[in-house]
Amino acid sequence: MDLESGSGTLVLAATPLGDARDASARLIDALGSAAIIAAEDTRRVRALATSLGVSPSGKIVSYYEDVEAARTPRLLEALRDGRDVLLVTDAGMPSVSDPGYRLVSACAADGLAVTCLPGPSAVTTALAVSGLASDRFCFEGFPPRKSGERRRWFGRLVAEQRTCVFFESPRRLGDTLADAVEVLGADRAAVVCRELTKTYEEVRRGDLGSLAEWATGEVRGEITVVVAGAVPVSQDPADLVPQVEERAADGMRLKDAVAEVAELSGARKNDLYTAVLASRQ
Repeated sequence: MDLESGSGTLVLAATPLGDARDASARLIDALGSAAIIAAEDTRRVRALATSLGVSPSGKIVSYYEDVEAARTPRLLEALRDGRDVLLVTDAGMPSVSDPGYRLVSACAADGLAVTCLPGPSAVTTALAVSGLASDRFCFEGFPPRKSGERRRWFGRLVAEQRTCVFFESPRRLGDTLADAVEVLGADRAAVVCRELTKTYEEVRRGDLGSLAEWATGEVRGEITVVVAGAVPVSQDPADLVPQVEERAADGMRLKDAVAEVAELSGARKNDLYTAVLASRQ
């Protein structure tokens, strides 16, 4: 679709993860000149601007998950009227497990200009310092909050050979790592990154078993977890039966459960189905 002439530009801007000195010169300029600043937390963006010595001249509006749907049409209208909109989140890159995707998608559909001021990202920062393979990786956002759903979520990563990065709340970290041990195994290499770029930054390396034990204590701050990819192995279909039965117990048809586990593990569906039936006899 051709870009709409005379319209403003949506500017996605990465903000510092913790240390304000990581702000780019372009972000500083944009904070001072944008007609509208859409911020996940208006207090945080004002504090960031103050720390950078910037006095925003434009209007600052809140744009967080609960108001994203309602605010998007207003921001689109402002863009159509020729006003530039700067979109920032609390830390890191907008749209990456933060508000932004809905607005970018709407702009793309309407032919409105979108650009990005690159900068800090917890995903790539954690990956870089993890020491795990970084040539191929996947980002999985936040795990589900409920243990059963979370174990199924990890189940889809059992055979994933790419390094996996995800976010987690410090309050749920211990339970999440315990579920990861149950599904991925205690020996899988992993790294927990806490408070990246901040005063009390911590990068804790080990295997999932030792990290889960550590996380049973009090953990605070912003958390990013990096987990090593699976090592390709020839897997006995009988070892995959518990994953099929767990899905079946949650209401999935046996045929569909077998197909999903087979796809994730690389096992032959017929062999896995036979193994399930044998285990039930």
